[in-house]
Amino acid sequence: MKSRDGGYGNDLLGLMLETCMAAGKENDNNRMTMDEIIDECKTFFNAGHETTSQLLTWTMFLLCTNQDWQEKLRKEVLQECGMAVPAADMLSKLKLVNMVLLEALRMYGPVLQVLRKASQDLELGTIKLLKGTSIDIPIAILHHDKEIWGPDADKFNPLRFKNGLSKAAKHPNALLSFSIGPRACIGQNFAMLEAKTVIAMILQRFTFSISPSYVHEPMEKLTLQPKSGLQVILRPIQV
Repeated sequence: MKSRDGGYGNDLLGLMLETCMAAGKENDNNRMTMDEIIDECKTFFNAGHETTSQLLTWTMFLLCTNQDWQEKLRKEVLQECGMAVPAADMLSKLKLVNMVLLEALRMYGPVLQVLRKASQDLELGTIKLLKGTSIDIPIAILHHDKEIWGPDADKFNPLRFKNGLSKAAKHPNALLSFSIGPRACIGQNFAMLEAKTVIAMILQRFTFSISPSYVHEPMEKLTLQPKSGLQVILRPIQV
């Protein structure tokens, strides 16, 4: 706040502060309050940082336990990015990386369930719900349902996403990791870009495998995470 004369910067926090301090301007009625800015920061830290870090954790686990896919992804990354820091146009070409991230979201999605409230009387199949009814959507269960995803629903198979999200399962909206509709995660595109960038930069520099000390115990603690962390052995790639 003390650096107001020099501007607040062009990052997210800076833009919100500019909006907050827009007193006297035409859009004064739409400016953010300080409490709203604090709430937005909490949302991005808790919802954005925590969930993306867990997506990266489980993606690393799956690549450690599926070395053939790790090599496929590394080949793709080196072909499209070389050793450069991946730019947006490079990331859009990482089709296999995207498929693996989607499969990681399906198998070990950070968010296990979402809560909704019926805004009007409605019917879900044979179930009638009254307005105001609370609904618990069990994302983790739906993501492993063999009727939706096929007999290999419990297996790691990124190729199910080769033709895009809408054709990966029997229902076009079967992947609910970011929710869907008006209440869908506002940061989903940013999260996927962030995850692609991190995974690509790790693949450029290291091979990795699971440490013998790792015990596979996924647990829910706000998000889905390894109970005792993920121990990984990194080996630098000689360039």
